[in-house]
Amino acid sequence: MEQFNTFLVLLDNNLSGSWWFPALLIGTGIFFTIYLGFPQFKYFKSAFKIVSGKNIDESDGETTGFQALTTAMSGAVGTGNIGGVALAIWTGGPAAIFWMWITAIFGMTTKYVEVTLGHKYRTKLSDGSISGGPMYYIEQGLDFKWNGIKFPSKFVAILFAFFMMITAIGSGNMPQINNIALVMNTEFSIPKLFTGLFLGILLWIIIIGGIKRIASVASKIIPIMGLIYFGGALIILIENYQNVIPSFNAIFSQLFTGSAAVGGFLGASFAMSLKYGVARGLYSNEAGQGSSPIAHASSKNKSIDQGVVSILEPFIDTIVVCSVTALVILSSGVWTQKFDTTFSKTDLVILQGSYSDEKNIDGTYLYPNQINELTNYVQSINSNVIEYNGLLEVVEGSITDKNITVIHSRSIAEDITVRDSYFDGELYSGSVKVVNGKLAEQVVFSGKSLVSSAELTAKAFSQGIMGEWGGKLVAIALLLFAFSTSITWCYYGDRSTAYIFGERGVIWYRNFYVLCFVLAAVIDTTVVWNIAYVVVALVSIPNLIAMFFLRKEMKILSDEFVIK
Repeated sequence: MEQFNTFLVLLDNNLSGSWWFPALLIGTGIFFTIYLGFPQFKYFKSAFKIVSGKNIDESDGETTGFQALTTAMSGAVGTGNIGGVALAIWTGGPAAIFWMWITAIFGMTTKYVEVTLGHKYRTKLSDGSISGGPMYYIEQGLDFKWNGIKFPSKFVAILFAFFMMITAIGSGNMPQINNIALVMNTEFSIPKLFTGLFLGILLWIIIIGGIKRIASVASKIIPIMGLIYFGGALIILIENYQNVIPSFNAIFSQLFTGSAAVGGFLGASFAMSLKYGVARGLYSNEAGQGSSPIAHASSKNKSIDQGVVSILEPFIDTIVVCSVTALVILSSGVWTQKFDTTFSKTDLVILQGSYSDEKNIDGTYLYPNQINELTNYVQSINSNVIEYNGLLEVVEGSITDKNITVIHSRSIAEDITVRDSYFDGELYSGSVKVVNGKLAEQVVFSGKSLVSSAELTAKAFSQGIMGEWGGKLVAIALLLFAFSTSITWCYYGDRSTAYIFGERGVIWYRNFYVLCFVLAAVIDTTVVWNIAYVVVALVSIPNLIAMFFLRKEMKILSDEFVIK
């Protein structure tokens, strides 16, 4: 598993982790924003009128504009808003939130373009159902010759659909149940496998009903759960009102310099803030990814009208929901605090030498040079830090060697206990082999460290007046949001499957989708997120390129829209 994770990190560093992918993603949004005359601002008011049912012109379809929006929203509002925001702060610092906002603002235009094109090129299948998405406008819209050579539009469309099948599992499926299982286990002590099996059965019951059942479920879950989640967040923000302005200051003050080390947080560079802000922004609102057009294609609205409606999606998802989550985490201060947790092997590394993040009375670090070295290390910058190789002696759960440092979740771990994973968690005694800083024995480390993902958000909601009920609220919100996301993404995957293999292949895809859903409940969290990073980039690239080729057609459609 660790070797597989290393391979995923290598891929990610050359895809979403490289400079060119954020440039392509944001650059596409900037280009269309200018090219189409700032539609995210110009048509914003019209979007609310259309989605409310006023001033609409209907065409064929299976869902209302509101149902199509909430279905797409259910695919977007999920783990990315609760766990993904926390992950962005944990890796990129507060400044990462700014880049999430930038991604969302220009993503509103990107979404407008891809949804309009996806709706226009949709098709009616033999069973009477509607199917649409980038694979259709890639195949039909890019059917041209260049210097006498026919563009392989069908091949590119199949490639996109294949990537979407993988993305549905790697992005819309596995991170959702992984975070649900983690938080349900943390807050309610429910075994992860039980959560996976129970929700897997429920998922199967819903997805066999197709888009109408999915839209019906989504249109009920999203509004109700949104109000509950916002209510809990508002309580935290009111309680920490004095920290709200400093939270905004933390986001903007180190925007181009990176976030400095503070508390247990070892700092983040500008590159990391940009990378994870853009990555989490894309994962959260899905603009440019090509997924939402598949849901919006079922709408009874006209193509351009549904495109205008989709402008609301990144706004609600990222500008509103993600911002609220970020402010709760930052204002509560939990992002710099260490909590008791069981260490995941992927996030654990053992270093040679004793490092400390102790502080002076004035709050400055007692050993700033050590902190600088560790900051460079966790950011993959050249440092003198050496990963430990050899045997660690453990007596009744305590490591006897004092000349080592355990790093977990990018922080110096404290109060470490070692347990035997084979014997019901009994305190371990004996030798533990370590190779290049990684455990080579079947033991479990626990102690205090930073936490990330949905667990961090749950800790933020647990502070203050709500106590443990705050964490339970996050668990329930994540359960409903993330589960609805898994439902919608299965639809994206089976429409892509139908495009390549026909309707006969859909049942097999659904079976495999549910199987992966169950298995992901017990897989390492970091591995699951790294899968998501890689597949999201792979599916976005052909879609963004196709949108650019169809820019003139989009310009004509946009100019024909009458502001409501």
